[in-house]
Amino acid sequence: MTKAEIVSNIAQATGIDKKAVSTTIEAFMEEIRSSLAESRENVYLRGFGSFIVKHRAKKTARNISKNTTMVIDAHDLPAFKPAKSFIERMDEAAVEGE
Repeated sequence: MTKAEIVSNIAQATGIDKKAVSTTIEAFMEEIRSSLAESRENVYLRGFGSFIVKHRAKKTARNISKNTTMVIDAHDLPAFKPAKSFIERMDEAAVEGE
């Protein structure tokens, strides 16, 4: 599903015009991006999941084809952790689909 399809579905379900829905979704995504990237704050959405910042420590890696080693600096990555209720809903849908 693409962002355009999400906008279209929400607009159809709520009766709000697509431009307003698109603006709201863009603002929502920007708020999550700025929270994670700039202030390093996790975002918790009850019943859906958490957008978190994962820290990766500095490590040494090998390039097997060139037989060299390199150092990968410590860095942070965004990640999504689904809520328990979300996982259960996915499991129920998988069982019904079988």
